[in-house]
Parts: sequence; structure tokens; C-alpha cells
Amino acid sequence: MKTGFEKLSETIVHYSLDVKPNDKVLITCTLECKPLVLKLIDAITEAGAVPIVKLGDDEIDAYSLQHTSDERIRLLADMAEFDVDHFDCFIHIRYTKNEYETKNVPAEVRRKLGEAKEHADDVRINERRWTLLNYPSVVDAYKAGMPTEEFFKYAVDVMNVDYKRMYDAILPLKELMEKTDQVRIVGPNTDISFSIKGIPAIPCCGKANIPDGEIYTAPVKDSVNGVITYNTPCPYQGNIYTNVSLTFENGKIVKATCDQDNDKLNEIFDTDEGSRYVGEFSFGVNPKILDPMGDILYDEKILGSIHFTPGRAYKDAFNGNLSSVHWDMVLVQRSEYGGGEIYFDGKLIRKDGKFVLPELEALNGLQK
Repeated sequence: MKTGFEKLSETIVHYSLDVKPNDKVLITCTLECKPLVLKLIDAITEAGAVPIVKLGDDEIDAYSLQHTSDERIRLLADMAEFDVDHFDCFIHIRYTKNEYETKNVPAEVRRKLGEAKEHADDVRINERRWTLLNYPSVVDAYKAGMPTEEFFKYAVDVMNVDYKRMYDAILPLKELMEKTDQVRIVGPNTDISFSIKGIPAIPCCGKANIPDGEIYTAPVKDSVNGVITYNTPCPYQGNIYTNVSLTFENGKIVKATCDQDNDKLNEIFDTDEGSRYVGEFSFGVNPKILDPMGDILYDEKILGSIHFTPGRAYKDAFNGNLSSVHWDMVLVQRSEYGGGEIYFDGKLIRKDGKFVLPELEALNGLQK
């Protein structure tokens, strides 16, 4: 029987990335990810492709960013261009040791680096094949409220979910979303409306993120009105914000509050012109992810959730919004999290995290 990492590496290489002979595959990771990286090298080599591993260290990387000059930013941008020019596929494996490692990186450095790498990042995301995943760590186990061994097993299980079954179940929702004009989301301290007319709905079932399980579109840029309050932690650039509440008028965030530093929160939304508009609206449908842990790679896939994302829109569901910010914020609507309803063109389609239309019930049936 194959081990969890053997199965996962084959899923990534053959399903997520569809690696072909002579493809050049760049794996970026830390040394802690070695057990999975070795299996990935085996699978990539067996596929007739070329694996290259680039090791990093979060502490060193963050320290370097704190001491970054304009010349270093230029060199980093050149290196990013080199990568997209020479590699067909990208696997990025994160290993969390300290959520706050980048807290002291100056905002101006982040802005300049984001602008300098904008072209390379756009090519990598939209023109190359890529997969992002987290290698389970002690910090992740702590955030999830689990013993380390239990979380390790949970994480590997969640990453190895049946993505083909998920994809088949999500297609009717894609069809419905692409026929819908008006969306209304109602819940505790939330009543928000917007249009998704004419914007594609994109299923995410194990191709880019691992774990996966969502389907996203974007609101028509100036159509968002009302208030949304998120009931999960919202981490961003080394800080965590809770009870974030956003008020929209004609697409724009006109008020933003949280339980922490409202000025710091609003600084993020003042990053550029697009950071106060929304670039993504998505349903979370992973049957094995039920509770938030403060890590967006997991939390945005929570069964019975949505995320409503200030900042940049994806090219394949583009609403015209450009920004260096893309901040996924999650609202869980299952009854134990306060419940809520979602309406498409005035018709109830999900209540308390469960789809109520017969053609969508298979998504509820994914749950154990």
C-alpha cells in the first residue's frame, strides 16, 4: 500500500501539474519538507521530467527583506523572471515555524517588491502550472488545536481527498453561478449584495492548491453594497485580525473595523487603488475541513464557508480589479458558526452551510 506522501506526490505530479516528459519542475521548500520532496523527485523523474529543488529558510528570508535595497529588489525581480522563463511547473511547499517572521518587513519594501515582480508573478500564476501546499508543522498543529501526530495524519488525509469526485459534484454549481446575476449573503452582522453576471466560475479541485476545494468567481467591481463580518481569523503579512467587518458602497470598502488595530487594517486597504475593491467571491467545499485554524490555505476550503476577497481579481474570473493585495477572508455559515443564507437572484440556494437545491446536494453528501 502506498504511503500518504507517495499518494500525494503522484497526485501532484500526475493530476495537479500533469507533468510531461522534459518538463522542468522547480520545487521551493525548506529542509523540513525533505520526506515529501524526495517522493516528489521520484515521481517527477519517473515522469521523464527534470526536478530542481531550491531550499529556503523563513527566518533568513525575512531578515533579508528587512535589509532590502532597491538594487536587491531589482535582483529578486530578475531571478523571478529567470524562473518563469526556464521552468514549466512550480511546486511551492511552505513549512510554518513562526507566523510573525515577516512582521518587521517595511510596508514600502513589500510594495516595491510586489510591483517589481508583478510581471513574473502574473506569468507564473496564469501561464505556468503550479501547486502550493503546506508541509504539516508543530505550529500548524498548535493552530488547529491538535496533538502533532494527530494533525500530521489529518493534514495528509485532507490533502489526499478525492478531487475527481469533488470536481464532478461541483459542476452543477459552476453552471448555476454562471447563470446568476444577483447574489445576497445574509448572516450575523452580515447583509451584502452584489452581481456576478458575466464572470466565469472556476472550480478548484486539486490543481493549484493542496488541500483544495472551492469554486470562485468575482463580483462586478462596482456592484457590492452592504456589510460583511468574517468569523474566522484573517492573517496578513505577519499580523492576525479577528472579527473583521467591511462596509461597501458601490463596490468600495468605505469602513473597515476589527478587534485589533483599525488603523493598521485600513493601511492594508490603502495599499493601492484596487485594494478597497473585491476581486474574488468563492464557496468552500472540502468535506474534511470543518474548522478554521488561521491558515488560509486550509480555511478558505472549509465546508459551508465563503470567502470574499479584497484586492486583485484572477485573470480567469476577471472583474477589472488590479491590486498588489489579494486578501482571502473567510465566513463560515454552518449552524454551529451562527448560520446564514445565500440567495441567487432572490432564490435560496444555501442555508446554514448546506445547499438546498437538489442538483447541488452532492456537495453536501461529500461530508463524512
